[in-house]
Amino acid sequence: MSELINNREYRQEKLKEVIKELHAGKSVEEVRAKFAEVIKGVTAKEISLMEVELVKEGIPVEEIQRLCDVHAAVFKGSIEEIHHPEEVPGHPIYTMKQENRAIEEFIEKNLKPSLDRFKENDSDDNRYRLISDINLLWDIDKHYSRKENLIFPYLEKYGITSPPKVMWGVDDEIRAKIKDIKLSLTSYNGNREEIINKVEDAINQIKEMIFKEENILFPMCLDTLAEDEWVKVYEESDEIGYALIEPVKWNRSRVNVEEKAKEETKGEAVERGYIKFETGILTTKEIEHILNTIPGDMTFIDKDNIVKYFSQGRERIFARTKAVIGRTVQNCHPPKSVHVVEKVVENLKSGKKDVESFWIKRGDKYVLIQYFAVRDENGEYLGTLEFTQDIAPLQEITGEKRLVTD
Repeated sequence: MSELINNREYRQEKLKEVIKELHAGKSVEEVRAKFAEVIKGVTAKEISLMEVELVKEGIPVEEIQRLCDVHAAVFKGSIEEIHHPEEVPGHPIYTMKQENRAIEEFIEKNLKPSLDRFKENDSDDNRYRLISDINLLWDIDKHYSRKENLIFPYLEKYGITSPPKVMWGVDDEIRAKIKDIKLSLTSYNGNREEIINKVEDAINQIKEMIFKEENILFPMCLDTLAEDEWVKVYEESDEIGYALIEPVKWNRSRVNVEEKAKEETKGEAVERGYIKFETGILTTKEIEHILNTIPGDMTFIDKDNIVKYFSQGRERIFARTKAVIGRTVQNCHPPKSVHVVEKVVENLKSGKKDVESFWIKRGDKYVLIQYFAVRDENGEYLGTLEFTQDIAPLQEITGEKRLVTD
């Protein structure tokens, strides 16, 4: 694991060097060739971390924004290889991608043909048609507004601040260009070539933004936001509106665990403050970090088989994303192993067993996976706790240790 961490840190430094060398004036091709191997398989999250580090080191957000298009060009080949999660019709990200397809289609079938006619003849009819298309293109403002006002706040909540700032700045540049084109066309003074260049520049920047959204922003969002947060984004989207499409309804197959918890506790769910236990008092912040400090992975499945929580320790054995929250445990495992999971949970739920253990070899790790029945003081089943840990270091322990080592 330390080797993997070191590799990530090494690549992070090299990724920062890419941007710094571009900033110093090197060409895209020079940087691409030099760092081709380093950026192979780079993830959206690493790019996000890189931008955060650059800001911390004093590079202004405006400078990163100025390099944003070059940045995307450098990483394009490797980012496109990232595996995207399954798209669900009606999910906010699905809708945003549908809007992007509609924007691309509008540009190719409407805006570009109108621009071509204007290039050939800047008659009033051709100019008015181009103005009409530019007015329709302004619908893109709804797409950007939902992204900025509904999604970015959640990213910032999780400490991802630099990418939203950079992207919001580029969104505003695109808005300003569309407004400028409309003004130039309505007060036309024969500057045809200037307007043509402005429209083509805006089209290129819009297409680059589509690439950055779908290959950098959206994967990062899907990896970061919890299901309940996506529900809130979905519920608040109608108020802002949509760009060039009518969205489909999101038929969610997952449970809103926040609403479920409020219902089960009669609205007494605690978000901030403290919880009083029989043996002491802890703040919710202390509880979260205690659970994340325990050397192992924990996942809790409630009495209805809904995945309700997982810990986020420093060195996870099995990857988890927030997308699993609210799903049934059966849907979180491949079909070939579902019957085993169901058997384990049923034995714990029925009281036939209180714990089930498995152990497997995984590289240099010896992984112990245990499932514990969680019951209340009356023996009523509350759910199942999955606890996974690498016991290889424990097996190496011999003798005694009574002194503190430096």
